[in-house]
Amino acid sequence: MSNSYAQPILRTADLSEGLRIVQRLLGIADRADLEVDFDARISSPHSLSRVLALLPDAEWWAEGEKDGASGTGNDPKACLPVWLRRWAGTPETVEPFLKAVGDDPATVRWDFNAWPEAPEVGLEVGGTRGAFVTLCAHARDLDLEETAADHTVFVHVKQSEAERAPWLAAQVGLRVIGDLVMAPY
Repeated sequence: MSNSYAQPILRTADLSEGLRIVQRLLGIADRADLEVDFDARISSPHSLSRVLALLPDAEWWAEGEKDGASGTGNDPKACLPVWLRRWAGTPETVEPFLKAVGDDPATVRWDFNAWPEAPEVGLEVGGTRGAFVTLCAHARDLDLEETAADHTVFVHVKQSEAERAPWLAAQVGLRVIGDLVMAPY
C-alpha cells in the first residue's frame, strides 16, 4: 500500500469556511464507504477529557519523554501532552470533535471511494488510495508540527495523478497554495 499525496488548497481563520470547502469537495466525490479519521496532539486536560468523552475508544500515547499509552492502565492526563487517534469514525462526529479539541492541533481526514473523472486533465475516476480530504485545525501541516491560529484544507491524490489536485481546487473555486507532499498515512 502506498501513501497518498496531499496539497493545500485553503488556509483560513474561519473553521466553518474550511468545513464548507470540505463539504463541497465531498459533494463531487464518490462517498461510498465514507469514513472519518481523527488525530490530535492534546496538551490541555480539559480538551483531553472532552475528546475522550466523545471518542472513548480512541488510542492515545504520550509524547516525548513521558511513558504511557491507551491499554496500559496509565491516566492520559498524567501523560500530557498526548497524541490521540481514532480511525473509521462517522461524519457526524466531526464538528463535536473539533469543538472538543479546542485550540489544540488536530486533523480530520475524510476517506471515501473515489474522486470523479477529470477529463480536462486527462484523468479517469481516481481510486481509493488517493481519495481523501483533510482539514488541519490549528495546524498548517499534516503532521501537526506547524501549529497555527488558522486552519488548512488539503486534497489527497495519487502521486501519479498530481494534476488532479489543482483540478479539484478549481472545482470549488480555489487554487493550490502549497507543494504536493507525501501524506503521513
